[in-house]
Amino acid sequence: MLTYLATALPRFTSPAARLLALQCALRADASAYVRLPGGLLRGMRLRGRGELWEELEHAGWLSCKAGRHPHMEAQLLDAAVLAQRAGRRTRARAAQWALSPASAALSDGWPSSVQLTALAVASCTSDEGGSTDMEVLARLCGHSPHQTEELLDRLVAARMLASWQYCQESGEVSWHVPSPAEAGRTAVQQ
Repeated sequence: MLTYLATALPRFTSPAARLLALQCALRADASAYVRLPGGLLRGMRLRGRGELWEELEHAGWLSCKAGRHPHMEAQLLDAAVLAQRAGRRTRARAAQWALSPASAALSDGWPSSVQLTALAVASCTSDEGGSTDMEVLARLCGHSPHQTEELLDRLVAARMLASWQYCQESGEVSWHVPSPAEAGRTAVQQ
């Protein structure tokens, strides 16, 4: 779904709007209609952020409906979103996982740009680490490669990643996750 959104949304779409679009796409019904509860938006720190909905409307990706407070309702306008969806259970699990992927256990309060980068990295991570093309990772997050490098540094500082490196010859970025023992020590320290 991140790959779909990287192509469906304009490059300038903010990380917060991308996170909102991801939840909309994963939670939409068969008619591309979505209703997001206020509690979900509050938990994502997106409640009351009307500019994000406007950003997605301006991009022509959705149309907001007159929802009753505290819910937000929208109709997804991109017909391709319906082709991206697996079964309802799979989408529901993916929507929940996208809120807090196990390997991306960031504490509350991180900016949307860090959260989206953590989600993109987690989606490409196995037990020890992962790798992908830097341009692909940057496109998934709606950033430039340079911004993505800075965000990867922030994930190392947050101890979500143990390290990362970029190979300019191949254009590939790779990373390693902390071992379970290191993750346990970090959790005790926090």
